[in-house]
Amino acid sequence: MVKQENGPTDPRVARARQLRRAMTNAERKLWWYLRRLPNENAHFRRQATIGRYYADFACHHHRLVIEVDGGGHADDLQIAADKSRTEFLTARGYRVLRFWNNEVFNQIDGVMSVIHQAVADAAAKPEKVSPEQA
Repeated sequence: MVKQENGPTDPRVARARQLRRAMTNAERKLWWYLRRLPNENAHFRRQATIGRYYADFACHHHRLVIEVDGGGHADDLQIAADKSRTEFLTARGYRVLRFWNNEVFNQIDGVMSVIHQAVADAAAKPEKVSPEQA
């Protein structure tokens, strides 16, 4: 565990940093677009820790998670793992959007349109965060 002046650091931080440095090309492309979203309330973080998981991108303010999946996510075991992960995140109040790498590469305007709509939908809802979700 790495110590800082203010106390111990969450042990997941080092792994999140490693994942941020090793982003896939599809994640890099989507990150470029996410950083340019006009809505100041849609602040996304890369490889955000939520429970035991690392979300590719998360906007905690709007309880929105974006996952970018490669071909390995079509495998039956990975499908089951992704389902479990989505259930975990959903139970904590997050909406999960999943995009395939080829969608990010070939249809980025459509991907961003879905993300813009999800942010707008979340912004229109009154905030209801229960103690279990915090």
